[in-house]
Amino acid sequence: EKLKKLRVNVDVLTMTATPIPRTLHMSLLGLRDISSLATPPLDRRSIVTNVTAYNKELIRKAIIQELNRQGQVFFVHNRVRTIEKKAWEIQKLISDAKVAIAHGQMAKSELEKAMINFVMGETDLLVCTTIIESGLDIPNANTIFINDADRFGLAELHQLRGRVGRYKHRAYAYMMLPKSRPITPVAARRLKAIEEYSHLGAGFRIALRDLEIRGAGNILGAEQSGHIQLVGYQMYCELLADAVKKLKNEP
Repeated sequence: EKLKKLRVNVDVLTMTATPIPRTLHMSLLGLRDISSLATPPLDRRSIVTNVTAYNKELIRKAIIQELNRQGQVFFVHNRVRTIEKKAWEIQKLISDAKVAIAHGQMAKSELEKAMINFVMGETDLLVCTTIIESGLDIPNANTIFINDADRFGLAELHQLRGRVGRYKHRAYAYMMLPKSRPITPVAARRLKAIEEYSHLGAGFRIALRDLEIRGAGNILGAEQSGHIQLVGYQMYCELLADAVKKLKNEP
């Protein structure tokens, strides 16, 4: 939208795997044209997704299974303060595995070294924050654990899950939940959606569910999500759709 303001006659193509609710809503209302690419790359397989309570024995077995096929593992722990403790805990489960840490507060040289070692296959398991959420394509990494998965947004869970399954091998994603606290109803809906929509090309379905859970946000403002409280969501959509049709001179 800022680019369009600079040059109103320039066509802008926006590409995303998980559109935010506001962007998706604009497309559904006709404010933006939308095309959906649902055909996966050749030989790509769906990611087996499990939502489960935190279980050290399950973690140990899943890591062993991945390492036995010469693969690599991500373990997402999005708390820098305790990430070293978590890495040590994982190391004790698999004593012969090469475990490394990666997070945004590390020195640039250390972070770069950790990431390069993992990409080159010199590290078996990377305990990391959401720093890996986008931009990584490591075909050999095909198991991911997301600790405290109830604290992540739906689109974020989908993005993190997408770090595995980048090649023809079957990939596994484990959404780990704490035993010490209850899960909120909204978090439960997100987790149900990420487990249900695990098939290839499910990104659009996930975005629709995210829109349903979070609300459409302010179409005319900068907010990416929110709730239409005054007139109700359905009425708001109908009013906005009618206004768009009038502007386009459509019946």
